[in-house]
Amino acid sequence: MVESQSSAASRKARRTLGIAVSLGMLVPLLAGCTVSDAFAFGWPQRLPTPQSEQMFNMWIGSAIAALAVGVFVWGLIFWCVIRYRKKSDELPVQTRYNLPIEMLFTVTPFVVIAVLFYFTAVIQTDVNKISENPDREITLTAFKWNWEFSYPETDPDGDGPGRPVATVGNSDYIPVLVVPTDETILFTEVSNDVIHSFWVPDLLFKRDVMPGFNNQFEVTITQEGAYVGRCAELCGAYHSMMNFELRAVSSEDYDEFLAHRVDGMSTPEALEAIGQEPFATTTKPFDTKPNSGKAS
Repeated sequence: MVESQSSAASRKARRTLGIAVSLGMLVPLLAGCTVSDAFAFGWPQRLPTPQSEQMFNMWIGSAIAALAVGVFVWGLIFWCVIRYRKKSDELPVQTRYNLPIEMLFTVTPFVVIAVLFYFTAVIQTDVNKISENPDREITLTAFKWNWEFSYPETDPDGDGPGRPVATVGNSDYIPVLVVPTDETILFTEVSNDVIHSFWVPDLLFKRDVMPGFNNQFEVTITQEGAYVGRCAELCGAYHSMMNFELRAVSSEDYDEFLAHRVDGMSTPEALEAIGQEPFATTTKPFDTKPNSGKAS
């Protein structure tokens, strides 16, 4: 009778576990996710820079490794629940210690930490690397509560402030930052008032913009397209409205764009002249009037 009850309980536990696994597998299907979407865990997948590919691979690998450890631990828990469930009032044999298991539980976390530290250090070093002679330079100036993008190469003589062409955003205009593809671009960040943070989600990267300190970073964008940009630092009342757009074009189109700007065209006019949409396509201006009665 006891054996029969034990066998029935075991079958019930296996059925419960099977249902749980099946439901877990159905979640991405019912959510309409593809396999790649499911294993991206909600991360952007365009990955337009080598650095974003490295960071994506690291974090997805870390998530999968953590999930594997979790499944292993959950499996041990369920196995213990089923294997060592109470069968009688008699206490099982008490074990004071198990040296192999204790060594495993002590060494394994250090191995996991060492592997994560290694990949973190290697990728972080590569992300922060700045070459001696970048192909292009762009200055990012953040202010309350918008952006200015200037192109120092349009002022080769450095004759004075204001000579490089620049794109300035305002409440009615989303600034478009035009960059070339397949070239190293050195970005220099400047702020005159409060702390901001330059963030393009698809780059999987953001860096603070701080008054009195010029931060720099370098990327090479390999895919043409439009990428939404945001401020990732809570900088004040209109922080959520500091959107911009990064527009990646070919090197030839980039040179033509700068030439049109030097000739006096506005950013929308120069974009249209090289066959691009004149205004931002990934985001739009917000209503900054508090009493307008419209959602912003």
